[in-house]
Amino acid sequence: MAPRQSAGVAGQVTVAREDGTPLCDRCSLADTPAGRLKGLLGRTGLERGEGLLLKPAPAIHTFFMRFPIDAVFVDRDMRVVGVEPGLRPWRWASRRRARAVLELSAGESERRGVRVGERLTLRSAERSAQA
Repeated sequence: MAPRQSAGVAGQVTVAREDGTPLCDRCSLADTPAGRLKGLLGRTGLERGEGLLLKPAPAIHTFFMRFPIDAVFVDRDMRVVGVEPGLRPWRWASRRRARAVLELSAGESERRGVRVGERLTLRSAERSAQA
């Protein structure tokens, strides 16, 4: 059974590298207070290629979560300023200069080769589906 969709989420986007290579194909955008508050709470996991982009968010916590995640911290220009792989439940993480956080399934940032300093882009899910 697939994990359920988070409530309070503004929409779907694709997070990609500057060259267009997708990093997160099905990324929910949490850019409202309610969406950020709900985050991934109540979910049982993330599938490969699925994630949540919290913005603005200089820090995150995994209190009350049921599964570990990878946290990719980005600055205002969507440049990666830090990666916290395998962040287990009941933890907290932040990075200096972070303005948003991409939450991915644990191990996904390593599988996709996410590196500090690389710049990411956002595309609407509709545009990504047409490409």
